[in-house]
Formats: sequence, structure tokens, C-alpha cells
Amino acid sequence: MEKTVLNVEGMSCNHCVNSIQKAVGALEGVSKVDVDLAGKTVSVEYEKEKITVETIKETIDDQGYEVK
Repeated sequence: MEKTVLNVEGMSCNHCVNSIQKAVGALEGVSKVDVDLAGKTVSVEYEKEKITVETIKETIDDQGYEVK
């Protein structure tokens, strides 16, 4: 199991948190998603054999947020 912490801009409320958790959490290979609204970070635990960090970043981008 791998863990990555991404800096994400554009999150401002619980709706933002929920949309990222739902979208990233639905990806195959992702086991845990923690969104820190105040810290502007998203922590993801995933299986590197099933998914890449790039795919996780693209999924967050697709939700309308910018990964730094």
C-alpha cells in the first residue's frame, strides 16, 4: 500500500470535501481518502499495482480543483 499527499487548490467547503472523497474513493485500487480542507491537502492510500498518482490527480482535476 502506498500513500501520497497532494496539495489541492480551490477547496472551500464540505461539498468540495465530499466530491473529492467520492470521486477518488470510487477509483479501483484506492483504499482511503482523507481531505484536509484547512490544510488544502488530500491524502490517498492506494495500491500502486492498480492505479497511478497521475490518475488520482486527473480525477481531482476533473472535479474542478487544481493539484499543485
